[in-house]
Amino acid sequence: MAENQTPDILYTIVDEAPELASASFLPIIRKFASAAGVTVGTKDISLAGRIIAAFPENLTEDQRQSDDLAELGQLVKTPDANVIKLPNVSASVPQLVAAVTELQGQGYAIPDYPAEPATDAEKEIRARYDAIKGSAVNPVLREGNSDRRAAKAVKNYARKNPHSMGEWSAGSKTKVSSMPGNDFYANEKSATITAAQAGDAKIEFAAGDGSVTVLKDAWPLEEGTVADATFLSAKALAAFLTEAIADTKADGTMFSLHMKATMMKVSDPIIFGHAVKAWLAPVFEKFGPQMEALGVNPNSGMGDLLNRVKDNPEIMAEIDAVRAERPDMYMVDSDKGITNLHVPSDVIIDASMPAVIRAGGKGWDQNGNKGDTNCVIPDRCYATVYDETINFFKANGALDVTTAGAVANVGLMAQKAEEYGSHPTTFEAPADGTIRVVLANGETLHSHDVEAGDIWRACTVKKAPIENWIELAMDRQRLTGSEAIFWLDANRAHDAELINYVKPALEAAGVAGKFQILAPREATRQSLETITAGNDSIAITGNVLRDYLTDLFPILELGTSAKMLSIVKLMQGGGLFETGAGGSAPKHVQQLVEENHLRWDSMGEFCALGESLNFLADAKGNAKAGVLGAAAEDATQGILDHNRSPSRKVGEPDNRDSHYWFARYWAEALAAQTGDAELAAHFAPIAEELAAKEEQILSELAAAQGQAADIGGYYRPSAALKAKVMRPSATLNAIIG
Repeated sequence: MAENQTPDILYTIVDEAPELASASFLPIIRKFASAAGVTVGTKDISLAGRIIAAFPENLTEDQRQSDDLAELGQLVKTPDANVIKLPNVSASVPQLVAAVTELQGQGYAIPDYPAEPATDAEKEIRARYDAIKGSAVNPVLREGNSDRRAAKAVKNYARKNPHSMGEWSAGSKTKVSSMPGNDFYANEKSATITAAQAGDAKIEFAAGDGSVTVLKDAWPLEEGTVADATFLSAKALAAFLTEAIADTKADGTMFSLHMKATMMKVSDPIIFGHAVKAWLAPVFEKFGPQMEALGVNPNSGMGDLLNRVKDNPEIMAEIDAVRAERPDMYMVDSDKGITNLHVPSDVIIDASMPAVIRAGGKGWDQNGNKGDTNCVIPDRCYATVYDETINFFKANGALDVTTAGAVANVGLMAQKAEEYGSHPTTFEAPADGTIRVVLANGETLHSHDVEAGDIWRACTVKKAPIENWIELAMDRQRLTGSEAIFWLDANRAHDAELINYVKPALEAAGVAGKFQILAPREATRQSLETITAGNDSIAITGNVLRDYLTDLFPILELGTSAKMLSIVKLMQGGGLFETGAGGSAPKHVQQLVEENHLRWDSMGEFCALGESLNFLADAKGNAKAGVLGAAAEDATQGILDHNRSPSRKVGEPDNRDSHYWFARYWAEALAAQTGDAELAAHFAPIAEELAAKEEQILSELAAAQGQAADIGGYYRPSAALKAKVMRPSATLNAIIG
């Protein structure tokens, strides 16, 4: 490859279990791709990598690294982009702080995260960190809309080999609780920007004394953009949480909070903090000033709080007393005493709610016992999806995986569509007053009267992504003939503006009769009825619902969302191939470190690889890449047909075994194909050697399991140690190189 030439495929360096798996799988990809003249490069979008790139002036020349995320952000705006994106950490503040501490321990002289910046220097450092935390990667890379669906091979396998599902009963007390009003849903205002209104807007806070503070300057609003603003009342939230705790106690169920404190990186940590304060209300009433002096910030969760007050017996005694009076708490890890309120990033709604629903509405209490739970989702915007799903299964019983159809998703997400958690446009009201959006022409677009502590947010969706989204939806419906539903609520301000785009576009194309437009609750019921009958549906949704539904339905249908085919058709002609969710990745790393067993399933990577190679063949006219892609699909089918996916238990086949089998099936498919004699001849001896040395390779992989594994770090493991752990078969390594 010529110097500075972009590789044919870029594979992302990420975090946790997916990155450990890459240490085993990426050498295989490169070995096979090179036979077709396909180059595979990497870009580091890991949390640690992004932190290092943000502070070059603090580091030695050897420690510095380029801002790979920014470089990828430019590449995805070109037709040449072909990126395989693995799931990365969307860091909460506790995770960010933990990563900083680890890097400092490895000799990186990066600054501490300033929780309460006082000086200009600290504020500048905080701004750099704020650009890293939360869902900072996806908005940069997603220059296209999402096409997510179950690969045919994966769906067929799930039907033949159904995963476990909990039993639902009509008498289940599990339910969803949400604010009755004064939330983001109730207070939302939305408008589509006209030519006269376009330009750089400002977001201002006007205090009661007449003073005005600019919260956000130069907020660009293009013609055709849908611009929203809304707020959630802190007083109403506090009252709701107090009532929800009491209601849970009366029902005899468990209390569980379900948030998105990574994507909604400003608003949801604040809401999470309100829940911690409500749960420990008597403690804060008695010891509030003392706890503040100890650095307690409820937004960081109960785990951080307990660590800060552990040497204060009077506070700990009060906490124990309050806990004794509270209802049972839904546990993230009952063995380690990690509650639902410990860390904001531990309970991510799109993973936690499907887990409860798949389990028959059950959660786990502090003693490891199953029980019904009050699923508290304060804002109503999308809570109805989970509420309706629970009601449906109470009435109809659990989904029959062996006969169920599938819900695919076409998601509006290009160019930061519906980035509700975007830090620059989400604010906690500093006092009573008014927050307003003032347009470039001086007109006030949206205005809300707020009280101190209220959470105000704004977001946009641009015209071109909306039009591209509708086109993609029409393409998917045409190709599949499936039921197709736009999940849009005509009674919600934002959705009403989108409907004004959708209806004329469908009518102009002559396909309005092939689509339905339903509010999320009604769309949920319709989709569940459809797949229960064995048919398929396409959910055409905005960005947040895309995130939620591409976990909910795959977890019910397939047992996991990691096996979904996720294609982002970039608007400039390139391709971004995502490999599934990484919500369970932390537990996988823990097991690897303790037992040297990695149960991460690379099925998402297998599917994305095949799509990436096929895209390369079409986009660049590389016929050999197409042969590789077709063979990779055969190998993926082989993994499923022969049940070569990782086991959960130590001593049984794990992620590394599945990579051996994928390499073998891939080589055998390439050796057997007749479309390219050169590739067949090249891979025939490789396939023969992989088969002949099966016993030896599997024996070497098995021998690695059972003892502790040192990878040299959680957020930035040592490359050498990682390779040693993930490539323990000398025989396989000799074949792959």
